[in-house]
Amino acid sequence: MSGLVLKLGPKERVLINGAVIENGDRRSRLSVVTPNANILRLRDAIHPEDVNTPVRRICYIAQLVLSGDAEPDDARLQLIRGIEQLSQVLTDNDSRGFLNDATDAVREDQFYQALKALRSLLPREERLFSASRPQ
Repeated sequence: MSGLVLKLGPKERVLINGAVIENGDRRSRLSVVTPNANILRLRDAIHPEDVNTPVRRICYIAQLVLSGDAEPDDARLQLIRGIEQLSQVLTDNDSRGFLNDATDAVREDQFYQALKALRSLLPREERLFSASRPQ
């Protein structure tokens, strides 16, 4: 059996194809065997008021597809453009790898994988913004 295995903590919530699922009182594992299901851990979700940086904006677009609030066809171009803009600034090898992974995932309509790759850039972005702020 293949697919995604979700390991959920007590009372943890996850969004699957638009439905919010809440775990019970114990840790559990769920196997999602339906291919291309849209899944988003709500603890990892970026809230609209927190969309205040370039990487967060692009992550949010991918998240909207996963939550069912944006059509993949509409989001695809925005994601590719945003990734291209980030590639102009984040030029180190690690960032390039994450951006390439995200681009490939978007082209294959694998929005969860795109979000995962893009989220890897959040700590780097935070460090860059921290370094540029006056002390």
